[in-house]
Order: sequence, then structure tokens, then C-alpha cells
Amino acid sequence: MSQPLRVRYAPSPTGHLHIGGARTALFDYLLARRNNGVFIVRFEDTDQTRHKESGIADQLSGLKWLGLDWDESVDIGGPYGPYRQMERLDLYKPYTDQLLSQGNAYPCYCTEEDLEQERAEQEAKGEMPRYSGKCRHLTSEQRNAFEQAGRKPSIRFRVPEDRIIAFDDKVREHVEFESNGIGDFIIVRPDGIPTYNFAVILDDHLMKINLVIRGEEHLSNTPRQILMYEALGLPVPEFAHLSLILNQDRKKMSKRDESIIQFIEQYKELGYLPEAVVNFIALLGWSPGGEEEMFTKEELIAQFDLNRVSKSPAVFDMDKLNWMNNHYLKKAPLSRVVDLCLPHLQKAGFIQGELSSEKTHWVETLVGLNQERMRYAAEIVELAQLFFQDELVMEEEASAILQEEHVPVVLSRFLQQVEQAEDFSVEAIPGMVKQVQKDTGYKGKQLFMSIRAALTGQVHGPDLNKSIFLLGKEKVVARLRK
Repeated sequence: MSQPLRVRYAPSPTGHLHIGGARTALFDYLLARRNNGVFIVRFEDTDQTRHKESGIADQLSGLKWLGLDWDESVDIGGPYGPYRQMERLDLYKPYTDQLLSQGNAYPCYCTEEDLEQERAEQEAKGEMPRYSGKCRHLTSEQRNAFEQAGRKPSIRFRVPEDRIIAFDDKVREHVEFESNGIGDFIIVRPDGIPTYNFAVILDDHLMKINLVIRGEEHLSNTPRQILMYEALGLPVPEFAHLSLILNQDRKKMSKRDESIIQFIEQYKELGYLPEAVVNFIALLGWSPGGEEEMFTKEELIAQFDLNRVSKSPAVFDMDKLNWMNNHYLKKAPLSRVVDLCLPHLQKAGFIQGELSSEKTHWVETLVGLNQERMRYAAEIVELAQLFFQDELVMEEEASAILQEEHVPVVLSRFLQQVEQAEDFSVEAIPGMVKQVQKDTGYKGKQLFMSIRAALTGQVHGPDLNKSIFLLGKEKVVARLRK
């Protein structure tokens, strides 16, 4: 590619950033940054029925959270704007006129009812529904009659017959389509607004896009688009169609699939780390050279290559994402993890009011205690439950431990230590436990498991001294007495 690489992510502003869109944007971004290219974000908002006012801001916010930046878009401008289609309508008209004057397009006066009836008749005969071309050869008199009757035409592209449309895809390799299976398609609606297939090729041409990366669902649009490029005498960009993303049952992911968190905004709200999500999404269909799976954004930029993008569908494995995010959380500074957990603790009502230095220390201890086992920050609520329960939930194994004869001796001595303690810090608690060992002669499991079972209802868990501190003196005394 002699020209500098120019790629784009072009969503419809219909809502939050979806995983599939995030992957396309990420692959665009990585390739542009690796090749000193240009990454553009533009918006395809010609379908006003699905347009959402906050859609553009939602998309950009999701991309920013992932740590992606762009060179041209609605927020920063650029030499080929505007960057939303509804502001570009005047730019499309000369191309419509060109196709009409060349005979590559024609006005179609069929109503929705006409087309619906045609579809039903074709289906009844077992035929693949497609436009029959009934307005292809209308005379000027027939057109005038329709105009007089007040019918507003759409504009259809005249698909040439008996053509093989072939192209070499960067992911799917050599692809061929027969033109006879396509049928003349609408490029401009009766309201004058171009359809997706027409607007997208004009935007890509006018913005000098030379590589189009998009999902496999767009593969069937490509022959239509190539035919229009050719009819207008425009250079055809290269294409790379990314495979589908399947759920864990290896079925096509649907927006109603609850086994997968589908929107980037939800990962942000649940307290995932953006670098973990980026790392995970990068591996949906792309494989690096070796066995390594953990990459920084800079490492992904250095390694990313379309040659290693697979034709096979990618499987979205929620367990793997959680494992990966846990890996990142373990390495993150405690202060960052505290910031992620705090809103969840506040929402659950565990932390109320202003954060005093004492309360801040308590939260830091709680998060530090659980940092190794959290898959995402929202889990802190479940992990913190133990320290707020009035009624202790006792595991069977813990109940069994508490029946052993040494337990009352250990617990009564520990209760004494706690009641007498003036300092109830994490640092002071080991001294109390040591004193119980001296006084009773019990140590190891008999000592530690007895205390843990009585205070937490569990026999295994995180650091015991920190757990005792987090419960607080009052709760510890109440549970030991009980």
C-alpha cells in the first residue's frame, strides 16, 4: 500500500459500544498505530428511526475508556469532515446524479405494498426474494404518470447481469459472488437520504479510506459496493472481514444472550480494568506468534498483523476474561483497586457518609484482603458481606470444628484478650492470638481454625488478622460470646 494507511470505525449511533464494534475499532486502531496510519471514527446516522441522541457520546466514551484515541472524528474534526452522514447529504448528490445520467441507476416507484407482495409471491414459488426490476425499463411517460400521481421514487442501482464479482479479502482470502443473485438495490430512499451501502462507499472514498475492516456480516454487502465503486470509476479499497464472535456454546452471539456481558459500558460499571478488556478483545480472532497471552497496548501495537487474524469464529469465554482481569487486578496498585471498589461498597450501603482517615484505612484493608481473589471490583460487595452480617452463616465444616472439646478454652481466652485490648489494629491482633497459644498450649489448626470458625463461619479464608480487624472489636466480642 503506497499511500499512508487510513482506516475507520463507523458505527451507527444507536447505543453503547458493543463487544463486536469494540473489536473492529481496536483492530483498526492497532493496525493504524503500527503502520503510522490514520484512525478515523465517523458515524453512520442515516437510519433516523434507530438514531439515539446520546449514541455518539456513548460510543466515544466507550472507546476512550478502552484507551483508544483517534486522528479524525466529530469531536476533533479533520480534513475530510463532517464525520456524521446526516451532515454530509450534499456531498452524496453529485454521485447519485452521475449514476442516473450514466444509466447505472434509475428511479423506482414501487411502494412498500408492491414490494411486499412481490416478496410473498417469490417465497411461495420457493425463490430467493429479490427485486424483480419492474421499474428498470419504465418509459418517460410511465415515470411522468407516477410523478403526477404523487409517488416519490427511490433510486435503485442497476446491477449488471452475468458478472462474477471477485476480490481478495485480507482475512477470508479469495471471495467471489455472482451478480445475478443480487437484484437491483435501493441507493437513495424517497426522502433523499442515501442507504448504508451507497453512503458508506462515498464516505470511504471521500475520506481516502484504503482498508475497510469490519465484521463478517458485511461480507454480502461487499459485491454491491464494488459494483458501485466501478460504476463511479472510483478506486476500490482493500477489505478485511472479521469472523463472528460466538458464545461459550459456540452459537452466534445475540444481544439477548445473558451468558455474556455485551457492552463496554457494563464492564466499566462492574469494575473491570480497561487494559484487561483490551487484551481479551484483541485475542478474539487474532493470535500472536507465541504462547504469551498477556499484552500491554504497546505490545499489541508492535505485534498486531491481519495475517494472524483467523477465518474461524472467535469464542467469547467469560471465564477467561474474568481470569485475565483478576491477573491485572492483582498487579494493580491498591489505591486504584480501592477507587474501583468504593462506589460498589457505597451503593451497597456498607460505606456511608464522608470518608474519615479511619474509614479509608478500613476500606484499604478490606480491598487489600480480597485483591488476590476478585475477578472484578463489583465482587467486593459479596466478599465484604461477611463483615456486615448480624447473623453468622455457618459452614458445616466450621460447625464441626466448634464441637471439638478444646474450642471453648481457646475462645474464652481469646475473648479475654479482645475485651482487654486497647489497641485493636491489624498489627496488634497477632500478639493477642500468641498470648492465647501461651495460655492454653493450643496452636496451629486447633488455635487458628477455632477462632476463624467462630468469627467467620468458615474454616478457610483470607488473612485471619485482617479479617478480625475488619469485623471490629464489638462484632468480634459479640460473636465470641455467642
